[in-house]
Amino acid sequence: MSVANPLRAYAAVTAAYWAFMLSDGALRMLVLLHFNSLGFTPIQLAYLFLLYEIAGIVTNLAAGWLAARFGLAATLYAGLALQIAALAVLAQMNPAWGITASVIFVMAVQGVSGVAKDLAKMSSKSAVKLLAPSEDGGLFRWVAALTGSKNAVKGLGFFLGAALLALAGFQAAIWGMAGVLAVILLGVVLFLPAGLPGRMKGADTWAGWRSTDPRVNRLSLARMFLFGARDVWFVVGVPVYFQAVLSDGTAEGRREAFFLIGGFLALWIIAYGAVQAFAPRILGGKGQPEAATVQKAIFWAGLLVPIPFLLALAAVLAGDPADWLTAALVAGLLLFGFVFAVNSSVHSYLILAFGAADRITRDVGFYYMANAAGRLIGTLLSGLSFQIGGLPLCLATAGVMALASWLAARRLSSV
Repeated sequence: MSVANPLRAYAAVTAAYWAFMLSDGALRMLVLLHFNSLGFTPIQLAYLFLLYEIAGIVTNLAAGWLAARFGLAATLYAGLALQIAALAVLAQMNPAWGITASVIFVMAVQGVSGVAKDLAKMSSKSAVKLLAPSEDGGLFRWVAALTGSKNAVKGLGFFLGAALLALAGFQAAIWGMAGVLAVILLGVVLFLPAGLPGRMKGADTWAGWRSTDPRVNRLSLARMFLFGARDVWFVVGVPVYFQAVLSDGTAEGRREAFFLIGGFLALWIIAYGAVQAFAPRILGGKGQPEAATVQKAIFWAGLLVPIPFLLALAAVLAGDPADWLTAALVAGLLLFGFVFAVNSSVHSYLILAFGAADRITRDVGFYYMANAAGRLIGTLLSGLSFQIGGLPLCLATAGVMALASWLAARRLSSV
């Protein structure tokens, strides 16, 4: 593959990914806070995101094959275009619809958004494998920069979504995001340099979607449980808990809660992205043997395990909502975010290091299929565990998922 200007191509891919993740974070916060304020239960809120995650699983299995046949640029454009379409359709929702009709409608739209998100993610990550310099740790640095900056932008999207909901309302916010994303898509089509890979070797059959490398399979299993551990508390449990303790039930109180919750989740994602960007320095990845990076992945996976269990214990001891519990949650979840970010970054490096160049889109697609499966499990368990056992069970469930991720990561050393 030959790209006339790899840095320009990397910049264009990164800009497209930034724009998408800004809208993705804003949309998630808009949907969660808007429907929670309408009285949806935790499990109903979880349902809103289930098809989004199921679509991610299917898309990641198909995306590698699609990119191999039609090229990474085509799948990147398709992801952006589908997100614009999903936003335009969501803006048509009628507030007079009942809860069942609203849940079905939003689930369907979120499903389209899930397809869009994983097309854009797979395209961007695979392009980095093919554009990054191979010497002097270039791949680790480029992956860390893309992943870290993406999460910082997505964090800004969380705050933007909460702020737009408070200031402009649901429909105006949705239309505004669709318009901005349309401008970004036009810009990327015009300025993405020629040479980003088109049809790649091995594109003729569907049967090769599975990875034949046991390292990829074991890393994918660890990734699934890692993201399940995050989404168990992140998707429904903690935001709903915060909205209950921060809002006094008035319109003004709800607006203030929107800003506070959006601000915290934005801070969490932005800090997580910053840690990811610096992960090569934290891990000493420059010129490091692959086996040493695997051992560090196992070590950092183990560090994550006790954090959600300790937070669950704090929630049990606190009983009713208490100011000190809110402070402990904020501090503990920021610590969780730091350790989680290092884990996520080293995974993102290892999947590209393990993947073969002639089937990289398929290996990355399989890996992100596992990522989406973890989010699906975490999303469902988030609403279910919070509704059954409140915050303590929600956090304890996250601890079980983190433990499973560590056990899966340990198997990487035996390959």
